[in-house]
Amino acid sequence: MKRWLGFTRSLVTYHNPATLRAWRRLYDELLSPGDLAIDVGAHVGTRARAMRSAGARVIALEPQALFARFLRLTLPRDVLLIEAAAGAREATGEMAVSSRHPTVSSLHSGFVAGAPRAHGFDHVRWDQTEHVRMITLDGLVAAHGLPAYVKIDVEGFESEVLAGLSQPVPLLSVEYLPAFAQLTQAVIARIEALGAYRFNPVVGERSGFLWPDWRDARAVRDWLTTLPADAPSGDLFARVAPQP
Repeated sequence: MKRWLGFTRSLVTYHNPATLRAWRRLYDELLSPGDLAIDVGAHVGTRARAMRSAGARVIALEPQALFARFLRLTLPRDVLLIEAAAGAREATGEMAVSSRHPTVSSLHSGFVAGAPRAHGFDHVRWDQTEHVRMITLDGLVAAHGLPAYVKIDVEGFESEVLAGLSQPVPLLSVEYLPAFAQLTQAVIARIEALGAYRFNPVVGERSGFLWPDWRDARAVRDWLTTLPADAPSGDLFARVAPQP
């Protein structure tokens, strides 16, 4: 029963027309018809649907069985759904699952261990585990080609996902959580190791960029240090800097 209540909460929060329209507007600006986009941590599929509406060819990864089942039934037929997580290598991972709040289920043990002391997570309990298949972004690139965009929202596991990518892609986005700023700092370092990127945040589900321009890693690090732990989470976009 708790799993179904959590599933319903996710649908109400994320699978709604207003949120979908907002992300469609942003992806219409960022993606071109025919672009390959990979949604890592598809959850209820809001972003995958928005990418597809922008004309992208979409691969959606979702490791939680209940959500993968929902996506298999409801995603457009031309979206490739893979019931798996992404990581540094192909393996089987143990995911900590929150029945009541499945959106914060995570493969990152440090994230789960630190959450009770983090603002906004003290009410969350990870009460189940689920063994999930893990693949790599490099494996997806080898099978399907280099994507134009990769979205990663995996509750603290972003660095491990990026460890499975060995070349820059034109556009990335990763979830940032102000209560876990150290994890986002590590993600920025990994993105810098992939190539010369510029950054711009999207706060919450507003789907509009915070800054009028794209800024370097130092600027985004400085910005992160100003955020209180109770600031809203969001997505940090990174795009390859144009050559001078």
